[in-house]
Amino acid sequence: MSTILSIVSKFFGSKSERDIKTIMPVVEQIKAEYEKLQELSNDQLRAGSAGLKKRVRDYIAEEEQKIVDLRKEAEEGSADMTRKEALFEEIDKIEKNIDEKIEEVLNQILPEAFAIVKETARRFNDHEYLDVEATDFDKDLAAVRGNIEIQGNKARYYSQWMAGGNEITWDMVHYDVQLIGGIVLHQGKIAEMATGEGKTLVATLPVFLNALAGRGVHIVTVNDYLAKRDSEWMGQIYEFHGLSVDCIDKHQPNSAERRKAYQADITFGTNNEFGFDYLRDNMAISPQDLVQRKHHYAIVDEVDSVLIDDARTPLIISGPVPKGENQEFEAYKPRVEKLVSQQRKLVTELLAEAKKLIADGNREDGGFKLLQAFKGLPKNKALIKFLSEEGNKALLLKTENFYMQENSKHMNKVTDELYFVIDEKLNSVDMTDKGTETITESSDDPNFFIMPDIGSEVADLEKQNLPTEETIRKKDKLIQDYAIKSERIHTVNQLLKAYAMFERDVEYVLMDNKVKIVDEQTGRIIEGR
Repeated sequence: MSTILSIVSKFFGSKSERDIKTIMPVVEQIKAEYEKLQELSNDQLRAGSAGLKKRVRDYIAEEEQKIVDLRKEAEEGSADMTRKEALFEEIDKIEKNIDEKIEEVLNQILPEAFAIVKETARRFNDHEYLDVEATDFDKDLAAVRGNIEIQGNKARYYSQWMAGGNEITWDMVHYDVQLIGGIVLHQGKIAEMATGEGKTLVATLPVFLNALAGRGVHIVTVNDYLAKRDSEWMGQIYEFHGLSVDCIDKHQPNSAERRKAYQADITFGTNNEFGFDYLRDNMAISPQDLVQRKHHYAIVDEVDSVLIDDARTPLIISGPVPKGENQEFEAYKPRVEKLVSQQRKLVTELLAEAKKLIADGNREDGGFKLLQAFKGLPKNKALIKFLSEEGNKALLLKTENFYMQENSKHMNKVTDELYFVIDEKLNSVDMTDKGTETITESSDDPNFFIMPDIGSEVADLEKQNLPTEETIRKKDKLIQDYAIKSERIHTVNQLLKAYAMFERDVEYVLMDNKVKIVDEQTGRIIEGR
């Protein structure tokens, strides 16, 4: 099979080679446009980008005017509900058509737009500063940027500026490999580039191109330092051509400043902040409370980390819960504390047995006890230290793999002795039968924490041929009992997770009588969630 693939690859090339072959004519067009730009003045170069913006606006002007007219008609009191619904359906169709037309025109102007970005980068690389006719946008920037000066009717952009707390001197010009990467990103594909191939510089090309549509571009990064640094580092390339740049991580959630950041042509930010703003917008009561606008185009940096690693932890927004009569956390807290305490004691004993067995050369039984301890409390400090010693982690994994065979058919042998089982990957805690019996001890009802099979119980009730009123009354009691136990089990599970999975001053802190989450990556306290 491998021989056949190598022969096919020899004649037709690999998938990557074929893709690049189709892109190379576009790269040659970019280089041809780039040659034309080198004789232009700085003002003529900026006029070129303004001309491209106008081409995009003109290309969709007719459709946008139609939407304005339709919205005006829909907002008039004379239109009935049926007519309004038809008008909004027509608006949706036109908006889809606009998206398609924007894609068409951006593909048409791509060579010119990429050439402008490359020429701008070259000029900042070759000169200490660039002088242009000052616009109101330049004057506003000069008020907040130390490297932009207004001298009479001229604006001077220096090639040195602050980015991420350090002064940088622009020293980059796009090579062919970066032009290829930029085309790939514009097409909505993943561009995998080696370290040193200038991934940050690559993004300037499709970001500039898509920002010309005036509908907003998002650059998603993995941490707030990179978001702030890249917005300052690459920002001047965009700002030189009149495109506004901001970073949401510089502003508080739900603030006017953050709303303004989303209105910028180019918006930088971390994946979590973009995600939480989206969730908050879905909870907004009125349109005025929204911070994001309609999504247009985004580039995700470190895509494997953002869309795979970080995506395993869901973004959840929580709010204060009113403390009422049905608040059972305090009622069940002593039971859960006792359960966790017994589990800690058991895990300590299991780990001591595992150490002794392994030291005596009985690795099979030692591995079994070690797996039990791991399933019971994977964050136990003594356990973590023991697993860091050579060979112990490998023994644990080997034992776990053995008991996970045949869909974990024999895993109950490991977990039956425990009070509850923790699965770090699934972020879950499950009580065992032993744990359920322990937590029910102080109750008169042996089924205190056992969910009833409501379906079969309702079926049994209907078979008894009781009077209608009595059947309804008993059904209501069954449903009420089910709801109470469901809430009770949820409360206990939440308490178990809090005690067994989250460590105070590591995953969260208590400040101002509030629980505040600590960011796993930066170690900083995350405000607003």
